Amino acid sequence: MRYYEKKGLIRVNRDNSGRRCYSESDVEWIKFIKKLKDTGMILKDIETYSRLRYEGAETMPERLSMLQKHREYVLFQQRKWAEHLSNLDNKITFYQNSISVKNEDQAGSADCFSD
Repeated sequence: MRYYEKKGLIRVNRDNSGRRCYSESDVEWIKFIKKLKDTGMILKDIETYSRLRYEGAETMPERLSMLQKHREYVLFQQRKWAEHLSNLDNKITFYQNSISVKNEDQAGSADCFSD
């Protein structure tokens, strides 16, 4: 969490002794930052989003636009990964079928040589 604070992603209140005091809102915000990272949003964009968030409600249209743009990126990545997965599945099926045919041919060959 200190990393997020150092990057300016979160602004944390402190008590009289200087200890950080995380509110429930801070915890939820940190969870959201993690979700953005998990979806592949780059740190620079998360920093921009965070700055806008702290600027207030008047930045909601800009934040909405950022999220919509990032959603398109996530959908593109999803389609790309679905294609990669399909390619892997096709290759796995090819190998399974090839191995199965080879094993059947070897079993058939053994029958030809039996007494």
